Parts: sequence; structure tokens; C-alpha cells
Amino acid sequence: MPPEDQQELSLMTIVFQFQKQRNISLGSSFTAESDNPFWTSPSGDFAFGFQQIGDDGFLLAIWFNKIPERTIVWSANRKDLVQRGSRVQLTTDGQLVLDDQSGTQIWSTINSGGIGAAYAAMLDTGNFVLASQSAVNLWQSFDEPTDTMLPTQTLSQGHELIAPYLERNYSDGRYKFALQPDGNLSLYTTRYPSTVNNFAYWSTQSSIARNGSVINTVFSIQVSMQDFYQRATLDYDGVFRHYVYPKTAASSSGNGDMAWTTSSFVPSNICTAIRGQVGSGACGYNSVCRLGEDQRPSCECPPGYTFVDPSDVRKGCKTNFVSQDCDQPSQGTDDLEFEVMPNLNWPSNDYEFFGSEKEDWCRQACLSDCFCAVVIFNSAGECWKKRIPLSNGMIDPDTYGTKALIKVRKGNSTAGSCAKKNDRSTLIITGSVLLGNSVFLNVISLLGIYVFFSRKNRQKAKMIHPHNVMPDENPVSFTYNELQTATGGFKEELGSGAFGTVYKGIWKMKVHLSLQKKFELDVMEEDQIVLADWAYDCFKEEKLDLLVVEDEEAMEDMKRVESFVMVAIWCVQEDPSLRPGMKKVLQMLEGDVQVSVPPDPSSFVSSI
Repeated sequence: MPPEDQQELSLMTIVFQFQKQRNISLGSSFTAESDNPFWTSPSGDFAFGFQQIGDDGFLLAIWFNKIPERTIVWSANRKDLVQRGSRVQLTTDGQLVLDDQSGTQIWSTINSGGIGAAYAAMLDTGNFVLASQSAVNLWQSFDEPTDTMLPTQTLSQGHELIAPYLERNYSDGRYKFALQPDGNLSLYTTRYPSTVNNFAYWSTQSSIARNGSVINTVFSIQVSMQDFYQRATLDYDGVFRHYVYPKTAASSSGNGDMAWTTSSFVPSNICTAIRGQVGSGACGYNSVCRLGEDQRPSCECPPGYTFVDPSDVRKGCKTNFVSQDCDQPSQGTDDLEFEVMPNLNWPSNDYEFFGSEKEDWCRQACLSDCFCAVVIFNSAGECWKKRIPLSNGMIDPDTYGTKALIKVRKGNSTAGSCAKKNDRSTLIITGSVLLGNSVFLNVISLLGIYVFFSRKNRQKAKMIHPHNVMPDENPVSFTYNELQTATGGFKEELGSGAFGTVYKGIWKMKVHLSLQKKFELDVMEEDQIVLADWAYDCFKEEKLDLLVVEDEEAMEDMKRVESFVMVAIWCVQEDPSLRPGMKKVLQMLEGDVQVSVPPDPSSFVSSI
């Protein structure tokens, strides 16, 4: 493009008549280490080198060197961190090359015509350059920005800023800042994980000058270059912010109270700015974006929902209950209710609309519709039915009289296969043998009781008729009342162990010498389902947290809970050959033996 037609953006303008620099000679290199060296600008304001990113690896980057935070403003190959021992080198033929620890080249500079540079330099502007012998820049970091622009840096057509994925994850994220062919500066959502434009959620809506001059200024506030470090960064949350940091604080032996402060930003409310027909919105699917008092967005889950990944809340939310059964939508509606959240909306997610209706009518319309997850209702009597996944969730204070009616299960019940079996207050387990508040302990107690009695019964049956076995004979089943009678109200305690307390009981029964009876512990109260079946459903649906919801210690070690429940399920298999012995059970519980995934014990349940 000819200079007179060149279109560029410079966020902050300053002209340097003279620029000091320290030339880096050909053949210079250094490796990624904990205390690795780096190349600095003449003033020491900026540095170029490897910066360690937690325990994940190193990033070849440029950063503010006099600020304790060592804020990164540019990076090479940011999608993939390199490991200790990787090397950057200004080769003898004038190229900047990054090799990993095995010596494989993973990134290099590309300059016009393949002309080799005579030297490199880290400038006080924050620009790293490769220059010819006549001081012409053949390559510069300013021409390949990542997420940040610095004073004097320009953004030409075809160049763009891409937000990082997270605050300390520098791989490509979900937002982009670019100069359009028509001269507008726009912020876009991307079709993540690609960086293709999705739709613009903010734009300058202005034309550009075609005279090679500065075409626009995004931030109107002017800040002294002499007194403040400055940067404009497209942050991981999609907001483009102008940051400032006092230079006096940076030079005063590390005042811990100082930090980057936001001078201005666009858009003013990222939560309400993103309303695209495609994409999840400012936060993930089924989530809610709320602008805080610090003018930064936070992502939340609505009632009845939890984060898919608590360490990355922008992955969205999932229901913590099983949705309404579409095969029988009219049944079970008594277990459903609505949580109300004012000023909450999920725009562009409607599949039905009704006008001039009462709120109760809208509630019932959603209640009887198995597809309906949320109804948005306003003071004008309008209601919009929405289904999962919900997108563009936002708290919009300007939507007076609008509220979201979120359909959930009553009492935070999770319904369905796993949770329908826990809809009632407390499962009645085999008397006081399973005393305690933790369902987790109850599962393990059931395991121990079952193994104890089944082994005793098999030994007894073996002594009566060791060779005459009919494995398909119907099992003996005991109710709670029968066990209470047999133990005299659980009066005589025989002892206790890892699985709970054992009581003495006498059971009178006739034994046919031609049969070997199987003793299987039946845990039922009215229409309650067998605990083992319940536990398996929770295991299968990856909702084991429901088994330990009131046990904080167990909640902190869900891997152990999963292992224990798998052991319990193995111990209630109908086929005796599948059940582990007590020794193996203890070994599995102690972690000495690996626990494999158990089969569905439903055949055992159905036989009862």
C-alpha cells in the first residue's frame, strides 16, 4: 500500500528526535533458566528475554523491566510455552530464532526479502528491532503485536490485537481488536478456538484520513509520557483498557502499594455489549455476566447451575439437576419451581414469545414445557421462553421490570436417576449400624456390612452342602423392621470397626439342604431405592458430590470418594464371583490395589 493510502492507528503519539540504543551483535544468544539473562533498552525501562510463567514453562517476551509486576507487552509464539534449556539466538545470518530444549526451531523472525540484519536492539519505546547496517528496520515487534499497544506504536490494516485466554495464560483468547478496511476500529468476539471474527461488539464508527497521519484516538484522556508508563491492552475479558503506572513509583525501590490503574476503557459495560446471535456471550453458556463496582465483569452461575470448570469460569455453567422428562412432561412438575432473578436476561435465546399475559400464566407455560429452562417476564406482560444452552447472560440494570424465572428442582434436588432417589430428607439405612451425617460413610458402611454377612452366609452354606449349589435361587431379603426385631432393637453391640458398628441378632429360618442360600442386605424404606443403585447412578452421571454434600472432608477429596464408591458397587454385584473378598476390599480402600470401573449392579437390584 502506498504511504499516502496507508491506514494506521496510533493510540498515543509522541515524536522522538533521537533514540539511543544498545546494539546486540550477531551470534548473541541466551537460554531459558530461572535466573536467565535478558537484553534491556538503554534506559532499562524494557527488557527482552524469557519470562517464567508459573510452573508451565517460559515465554519469549518483552516486558516493563522497572515495574515489580514485570508486565508483558509482547511475546513470540505465545500459544506454546517453551521449557528450561530453550534458546533464543540472533544468528550470524541476521535472523532471530527460537529453539526448544531439543534444538528444534519453533519460531523465527520473517523480514522482507529475506535480508539478514546487521544487529538487533531493544529500544526505550518497547520496540525490539532487527536493523540493517544503514539502520533501516527489517523486522520489529511493533509490526507483530499480541495483545498490547505502546506509545508511538501504530496498528496498520491487516494487523490486530488478540486477547489472552486468561490473565496468566497468554495463548490466543476469545476477543480481537482490529482496523477494518472501511476505517472503523472494532472489537470482535472470535469463533474460539479459532481467531476468525465472529461479530463486532464495539466500533468507533468513524472514517479515516488517508494521508499517512494518525487516524483515530480511542482514548481521549491524555497522560504525560514523562511521568507515567502507559499501555493499551485487550484483556482476556474482552475489554480494551488504557493503563498507567507512575514512573516515580517504579524507580522508588519497589513500593508494594503501587499498581497499574485504568485510565479509560471500552466498551463501558462488556456484559451488555455482547449480544451476538452466535456465541456464548461475555461469559460461558448458561452463565451470567455481572459488572462489578470496579467496572470489571464477573461470571456467575444462576440458581440450580454450577461451573463446568471452577478454574476457568468462562467455560460456562451446567445444571446440577436432571432436566424435566420430555417423555412425561406433565409428571413430576410438583418437584419443579422457579428461582427469580431481577434484571437478568439471556438475549437472542428465545424460541417462543407471548404478549399481554400474567406472570402465573408464563410460569405454567414453561412448567408444562420440557424444553423450557427459563422464562423472561417484564412489567408489560411479555414473556420469552428460552432453552439450554443459554447465551449472552447478563445483569442489565437498565431493564427495569424485567426478571428471569429459572426452572429448577425444589430443595436443590438434582432429580433424575441419581437425585430422584434422594428427594426425601434422609435415607433410612440399616438401623443405627449406619449412624452419621455423611452419606459417604453410609455407602462404605453398607459395603462392610454386606461383605461381612455374605461371607458368613457362604461359609455356613458351604458347610451344609458344599457341592449342591443352585446359584439362581431367589435371595433372602430383610426389611428394616425385621432386622430391628432380630437384634432386639439393636441392643447388644458386638463391636465396631472401619465400616461401622455390628449388633448381635438372631434370625430363625428354614434351610433346605438341597439349596445354598445367598444372604443379600436389602436396604429399603417405603418407596426408597436401594442405596447401592443410587450410588451407581451418581457414579455413572459423575455426580458423586451428591453423596457427600454435607461432608466437608469428603468434598475436599472427591478422588477418594470415587474410589470408595466404586469399591462399594463391586461389593453388591449379584454374581458372587464378581464380589471381592474382605482382604481385597481393604487393599482397595487403602489404595494398595487399583480399583477398576464396576459394572451396573441393576440386575442385583431388580432381583430384590
